Amino acid sequence: MGSAVLDEALKKAAIAWVSVDGGAARGLWCVPLDGSLIMVSGPGEQAAPGLGEASRVSVRLRGDTGGLIVLWEAVVERLQPGTEKWDAVTPQLAAKRLNASGTADAQIARWAEEGCAVVRLTPAEETPTTSPDLPDTSGAAVVRETPARVETKRPFRLHRVRRR
Repeated sequence: MGSAVLDEALKKAAIAWVSVDGGAARGLWCVPLDGSLIMVSGPGEQAAPGLGEASRVSVRLRGDTGGLIVLWEAVVERLQPGTEKWDAVTPQLAAKRLNASGTADAQIARWAEEGCAVVRLTPAEETPTTSPDLPDTSGAAVVRETPARVETKRPFRLHRVRRR
């Protein structure tokens, strides 16, 4: 049953929570392709520190209701520019990339020039974790400090506001 759930989740995946080396999971945009997930990260793309260099990662996928339905280990394969796999996968990835500036060919050329990591996550041999064996915790990470988080004051009101 576990692999059927994983297969269905892989087909419908648009975002996956990926944890590299046991670190905090990051929500990453992905494209399902032949029973695996394809992702791009690097300069000008989503941030996924260590993903391009990792050999294995932990992946969480959600179901139709938005809740976690499967947790699995993935083997990471980084696709190299100029290879047959790169040429087969990147046009499909570029076509699905939202808000991209330029054409798909320009996007692919930029990924190659700037050293972006295009990776394929394929399920490892281990059986994925599905219900009822999923963890009870939410899996939420502690909010990271960022300069974008600013405390705001309550709005100034000149006159007293009446409630109706």
